Amino acid sequence: MRYVVSFLMAFVVAFLAGKVLIPLLRRLKAGQGVKEYGPAWHNSKQNTPTMGGLMFIVGITVTVLTVGWQDIAAGSYGALLVLAFALVFGAIGFFDDFMKVKYHHGDGLSAGMKFLLQLAAAIVYTLLLRRFGYLSFDLYIPFVNLTIDLPEWLYMVFAAFVMVGTVNAVNLTDGIDGLATGVTMPVSLFFLAVSVLWGATELSVFSAALFGGLCAFLIYNFHPAKVFMGDTGSLFLGGVVCGMAFALDIPLLLILVGIIYIAETLSDIIQVTYFKLTHGKRIFRMAPLHHHLELGGWSEVKLFAVFTLITLAACLLAYFGLINRYPF
Repeated sequence: MRYVVSFLMAFVVAFLAGKVLIPLLRRLKAGQGVKEYGPAWHNSKQNTPTMGGLMFIVGITVTVLTVGWQDIAAGSYGALLVLAFALVFGAIGFFDDFMKVKYHHGDGLSAGMKFLLQLAAAIVYTLLLRRFGYLSFDLYIPFVNLTIDLPEWLYMVFAAFVMVGTVNAVNLTDGIDGLATGVTMPVSLFFLAVSVLWGATELSVFSAALFGGLCAFLIYNFHPAKVFMGDTGSLFLGGVVCGMAFALDIPLLLILVGIIYIAETLSDIIQVTYFKLTHGKRIFRMAPLHHHLELGGWSEVKLFAVFTLITLAACLLAYFGLINRYPF
């Protein structure tokens, strides 16, 4: 099975990349900047290298362009489109990380600049998926097996909103050791299962490579982390997650498989909104949700385990939400 080879290759390449990249990042003093409003004990992470997401980015890219080459040569461009889309976000994240490291503070590119770049990438990607036949402008409703016809302009607005929102939600989840990595691993397996059911070989190769790259990265990223993925990695992962969901034409299932991403984002939005409306009062001890639970006594390892298991359960439920669309 090619996706087994894909998993193994991405794992090995990403793991070996870590052996080279982590010492290099340390020599370059590419340490993580800690934001002033984060938990006080996160200050100890200040000098941990960032931009480690390059490990799994390299592993996935090499795998897709080698194991997946026969699909590309045969005219199946799904994996290549997802990869290119995710690499655009990874490049945005890399520049953001570079700015943080260069100027030694926790903020990089302005929010407005990142939003415009992400919006442009989402629009172009949606049009390309449509051009190569991976996407219709119909919205599939899982569980009830219904399809809603949407006007093209409305679907474009929907797609842009979901893509930009998903990318930033994944980025927000990357706040403690291993969390974004662990939460995205079950999501990659979900996409692998759906790709195999659909017969989308090129996307199954990509999904397996994603899982392999994340498994290797987790060796370095599990608490206590030797390296952080940075915005380089988290924005890339966000691009992969929404990119795969749209390439498989199942974007609404992001509500389930991305349940942790959504919870993290909603907690942040609720906190900020309530703080402004009440002139300083808070609902959560700290936002996003993982910081609230940290301050409540949860360890980083417990958060990793619980959030990953919740995502796994949600992915299983989402899988069965397709029971009327795909033959099991």
